[in-house]
Amino acid sequence: MQLYLPIADIPVNIFLILAMGAAVGFVSGMFGIGGGFLMTPLLIFIGIAPAVAVASVASHIAASSFSGAISYWRRRAIDPALALVLLTGGSVGTALGVWTFTQLRALGQLDLMIALSYVALLTTVGGLMFWEGLRAMMRTRAGVLPPRRSHGWIHGLPLKMRFKRSKIYLSVIPIVVVGIVIGFIGAIMGIGGGFILVPIMIYLLRVPTSTVIGTSMVLTLVTMAFATLLHAATNHLVDIVLALILMVGGVTGAQFGARAGQKIRGEQLRLLLGLLVLAVGVRFAIELVIRPDELFTIRETGGAG
Repeated sequence: MQLYLPIADIPVNIFLILAMGAAVGFVSGMFGIGGGFLMTPLLIFIGIAPAVAVASVASHIAASSFSGAISYWRRRAIDPALALVLLTGGSVGTALGVWTFTQLRALGQLDLMIALSYVALLTTVGGLMFWEGLRAMMRTRAGVLPPRRSHGWIHGLPLKMRFKRSKIYLSVIPIVVVGIVIGFIGAIMGIGGGFILVPIMIYLLRVPTSTVIGTSMVLTLVTMAFATLLHAATNHLVDIVLALILMVGGVTGAQFGARAGQKIRGEQLRLLLGLLVLAVGVRFAIELVIRPDELFTIRETGGAG
């Protein structure tokens, strides 16, 4: 069943888009991430313009994160104070990201920047996550305890605040900076940033895993909803029809993913997520170097005087 997308300006199979939304929603709920790192490339691979994909996927990420966040809120697995500090930086980062997105689009460099950013970010993060998950699994099989974590220089910064739900005492400075970075990346690349945020919170900020995923989803929910509004108001690239179809599939899939994620061990989740992120990054790299079928483009030029 074909459906015409008004902003993307192409017909698509509605069942294919629903299935993509459900699959990415499942991944989102399972790993506690927004899923945009997977959905945006999938849309680009089926022919949707990168700018439209990034702007429209933000709403899908927000919907999937909302569904998952409710599930974690009911289990008291969200730290409200930590989420609020993250959102302080995340809102600023999102606004800066949308502004940069607009400037790159005006210069005609947006599509290339999105592709290069995906290759660099996903291959690096995916490789690191895969290696860390593999090492954790090997330590578990060998019966070796993980190395004891010691507090680094971050825990010596001023402006400390006590986060009761997470049971940590930490400076708000690195938390706000992390929020800015995640919001900025999310607005430009159409990703929630959870696959970056979760490792940072666990290994750098020493936030307990019991509150990391739920708190990450709150940040993803708010920043992506904000990014959707900004993209719609400034760039007019949000395809409402596409976004609604993705939301329906995403909300459904996220519920099943959250249940499945509770049955898998932490190191196995990191290994699987690392493989997934790495695979998408490699796919983007291949797309960049493949020789196109058509070696010419059509560009509208001004009329002769």
